[in-house]
Amino acid sequence: MFICATGCKALGAEEVCRAFKDEIAKQSLADKIEIIETGCQGLCTRAPVLTIEPLGIFYGRVTETDVPEIISRTIQKGEIIDRLCYSEAGKRIPYVRDIPFYSKQKKIVLKNCGSINPRNIDEYILRDGYAAFTKVLTDMTPDKVVNEIKNSGLRGRGGAGYPTGLKWESVRKAHGDTKYVVCNGDEGDPGAFMDRAVLEGDPHAVIEGMLIGAYAIGAKKGFIYVRAEYPIAVEHLKIAIEQARNLGLLGENILGTSFSFDLEIKMGAGAFVCGEETALIASIEGKRGMPRPRPPYPATSGIWGKPTNINNVETFANVPVIFLNGSGWYKTIGTESSKGTKIFALAGNVKNTGLVEVPMGTTLREIVYDIGGGIPGRKKFKAAQMGGPSGGCVPAQHLDLPIDYETVKAVGAIMGSGGLIVMDDSTSMVEIARYFMEFCQDESCGKCVPCRIGTKRMLDILTRITQGQGKQEDIKLLKELAEVTKTASLCGLGQTAANPVLSTIHYFSDEYEEAIHKKETQTSQHNPPKPE
Repeated sequence: MFICATGCKALGAEEVCRAFKDEIAKQSLADKIEIIETGCQGLCTRAPVLTIEPLGIFYGRVTETDVPEIISRTIQKGEIIDRLCYSEAGKRIPYVRDIPFYSKQKKIVLKNCGSINPRNIDEYILRDGYAAFTKVLTDMTPDKVVNEIKNSGLRGRGGAGYPTGLKWESVRKAHGDTKYVVCNGDEGDPGAFMDRAVLEGDPHAVIEGMLIGAYAIGAKKGFIYVRAEYPIAVEHLKIAIEQARNLGLLGENILGTSFSFDLEIKMGAGAFVCGEETALIASIEGKRGMPRPRPPYPATSGIWGKPTNINNVETFANVPVIFLNGSGWYKTIGTESSKGTKIFALAGNVKNTGLVEVPMGTTLREIVYDIGGGIPGRKKFKAAQMGGPSGGCVPAQHLDLPIDYETVKAVGAIMGSGGLIVMDDSTSMVEIARYFMEFCQDESCGKCVPCRIGTKRMLDILTRITQGQGKQEDIKLLKELAEVTKTASLCGLGQTAANPVLSTIHYFSDEYEEAIHKKETQTSQHNPPKPE
């Protein structure tokens, strides 16, 4: 199995894959060796990677020159090539099952990513693909489907964590003959690639989840909104939709029933604010992506004023698994208030960057150290930015925090879509706050004054502090601006944009004081007080 997802391609996966095909043809081994181009396996720090089945051998940082040796030694003789193996504490670990990065995860949404060819619907079907949808369509009423999702405790993985079953129920009960179901794939957080990986590696899981959702709420048309910067995801979605149509899984009278549903891909232009539901709806309608006041909520008045259900990629990918295994099974995973697993894009100052799926309630320490391998060099963990640019910094004192929606919020961060950026003790937290505020200010649509002006003023102050021009009163002013922006902004972007400022001031106020004091000390030295 060879990985040809975005990260691996960027580091030469296509060239390595081509070398394998050429060498196999050269040695006339096509009847003995099959190359399967899969989606992301997760361990980005070792890209490009591949696994050799059925041996279960994992190789990373593979180059074209390694190909003949891999075929002659490992594939034909079963020998291990040490230099290509994953290593930890000087020990080579050749088998996937023994690598902590993988063995300590629990893959539900990512179970097929990196294991099947996402361009081949048959491989998805062989792994129980569309079995859940068939069960729902033939054995369950829409109300029973909604109740099963409610009972599972599944919450939206897009950020807010709203109960999925309640959202489906609201749209089902909404008046109207025309209803829509939308998959929000507008993933714009810096360093986040959870949705991209699922769309690239297992697009049929998302389509199946949308089919079940559409049946439950009574929708006949759906949209997958994905940013144009994800060309591989768009390509795989187009292929998957066409394959599903050809097998009668999309279109009119699906599988001989009275249920009809079809999908359309809508590509966004990259505006971060379009991740917000009402801005996304405006974009689908062909308007500028800007949020509107709520109510009315999309559940009653969404696309073209019709009841609309919107869930993100990861949420829909959870749905088929719930119906295959039952809501009771799903509820055994996670915490009391947050069920199931969560995917995180682990990035920053950590040895094993990549895609991680763990049960809700897993601690930050387990993710950073047991799975991520800890901090490189002799550095120490300082903080983790959770929830993307509008999330918050979680400091070392909360390393044993069990991650779920409520506990993360209680320490000043948000779950968000799953971005997790690790920072070591050389990181300036004031600069981190400035960086994320710059992003939020740049992505603000400008529709409401609190967000448009508030983010700009906070950015100006943070920039002055990082440039050694800060004033003592800046900290108080930052807090005031942050609170006003948070409470008065129209949409989630402005309401959460202040989180990096508030969390860094709360946990790292000494760094703000130090930056300001250093400037004031330098000023007094250059301008000594005049004698009386």
